[in-house]
Amino acid sequence: MSLLKKYTLDGRKDPEIRDLPTDSKKDEVAREKIDELTLKNQKRIIDLQDRLYADGREGLIIVLQAMDAAGKDSTVRHVLGGINPQGVDVYSFKQPSSEELSHDFLWRANTHLPKRGKIAVFNRSYYEDVLVVQVHQLQKGYALPERIARMSPEKFFKQRYRQIRNYEEYLYENGYRLVKVFLNVSKEKQKERFLERIDLPEKNWKFSSSDLKEREHWDEYQRIYQEVISATATEENPWYVIPADHKWYARYLISEAIARTMKDMDPQYPTLPKSEAARLQECKEILLAEDD
Repeated sequence: MSLLKKYTLDGRKDPEIRDLPTDSKKDEVAREKIDELTLKNQKRIIDLQDRLYADGREGLIIVLQAMDAAGKDSTVRHVLGGINPQGVDVYSFKQPSSEELSHDFLWRANTHLPKRGKIAVFNRSYYEDVLVVQVHQLQKGYALPERIARMSPEKFFKQRYRQIRNYEEYLYENGYRLVKVFLNVSKEKQKERFLERIDLPEKNWKFSSSDLKEREHWDEYQRIYQEVISATATEENPWYVIPADHKWYARYLISEAIARTMKDMDPQYPTLPKSEAARLQECKEILLAEDD
């Protein structure tokens, strides 16, 4: 069994996230070998992204979800750092603005869909609207019609799970692939990284006292992540629950998921019509004639 397969949830199995490892120890892998495989995947992604951009028939959306300090930002830098910046856009979904709240919850994600041929990275995403919103019951303050506002929280969020599944199916049927990643960091490792952000002046900017407030809801977030992932994992749009305590291992598994998805997309450089190909040869002969 491939290393990635054990962390792939496609709706056909429903393991408990808390039972999945958060580090590399159980897989008994050597970092040197894993780093080599990551580099190999990065080269594959660079080649496939060039073909994807030229082909222009499918788009790729990479969704990164995690608890704080799981490594989302560094994942983007290390896994996708070498690709052509013209072909990738990164969006960070923070607290919604008043403009965004005046629309349906999928609206702001929809406005950031990449053109076919490009990659979009969603650093957090529309899943925040069934995660942080659910933990803090923020929907109670939304301007919604009574028929929705009077729903029980359970019914309200189950309805949103269905809407997300339908939305992702819609994207798949309209030329988009999704790589949905949950960086599964342990509570102990999060504490270690928080302390590092406090102790190191160059990392102070990454820490906020509000991070501790969210940490108080750790168990609730874990429960809801389990529910959300189970409800939205499908064969076409699976979730990858990636162990995130060892960043070098997480980067390999994510690079593997992206490379495999792009290979399955099979982007091809466009083939010119015979008339245009003949014209290219004429242009070549004109250029070569300049040397005479």
